[in-house]
Amino acid sequence: MNPAADLASRGEEIVAINGLRKSFGAIEVLKGIDISVKRGEVVVVLGPSGSGKSTMLRCVNFLETFEQGAITVNGRPVGYKTTGGVRKPVSELENARLREHVGMVFQSYNLFPHRTVLQNVMMGPVKVKGMNAAKARDLAMRLLGKVGMDHKADAYPGRLSGGQQQRVAIARALAMEPSVMLFDEVTSALDPELVGEVLKVMRELAEEGMTMIVVTHEMGFARSVADRVIFMDGGVVVEAGPPADIMANPKTDRFRGFLSRHLSEDG
Repeated sequence: MNPAADLASRGEEIVAINGLRKSFGAIEVLKGIDISVKRGEVVVVLGPSGSGKSTMLRCVNFLETFEQGAITVNGRPVGYKTTGGVRKPVSELENARLREHVGMVFQSYNLFPHRTVLQNVMMGPVKVKGMNAAKARDLAMRLLGKVGMDHKADAYPGRLSGGQQQRVAIARALAMEPSVMLFDEVTSALDPELVGEVLKVMRELAEEGMTMIVVTHEMGFARSVADRVIFMDGGVVVEAGPPADIMANPKTDRFRGFLSRHLSEDG
């Protein structure tokens, strides 16, 4: 459990999602999502495939547009702002500035194959934040050390295992010094023996008080690391609460069925 949880209960709101609705054509994927995340809190989002979890996460970083509702990060509007009752898109510059505060790690590592591990991690601070190369290199090496990958600084992604690439992807996201980290099924493409090395890094970030929203099927991680678990199904939040409460005593058949399937798979 995140030791910052007590502080988080009194802390400032980092992410606020209110009335979020998102459709793909005629299919409504998100049907009015309300979630808030406070500083230092770890929120794990569970749910079956197609429940809208990843779409919701991508809306927070405005990688997806959305039709209704509002999202703020550090009080800044994501994607749209309402002025005088009129909803208007925010500028691309404002969206770019917002993304500097939101780190995101995907199921696919998305590393640049023609750049070394070190260069991948340095790129954001240099190109986006204007950091000088020496300072960016020091930062990148420190973060690679944090995720246990500093010994591979000069390697290219193609020479790394999936777990190693994912740890580099986490270091790259951390290099932007974000207010919140978003993790979208980051272990689902990994061989089972590589999952633990990525979850270990995520546990350590939680212990350090990093604000995190984690979409995952890793039940053990949800139980032991999350401050709050949110169960989504069919584009809505079905249940939410501390893991010890809702995972031990699910109130709905939907969540009960989900847990029975995935806890048995988790061993």
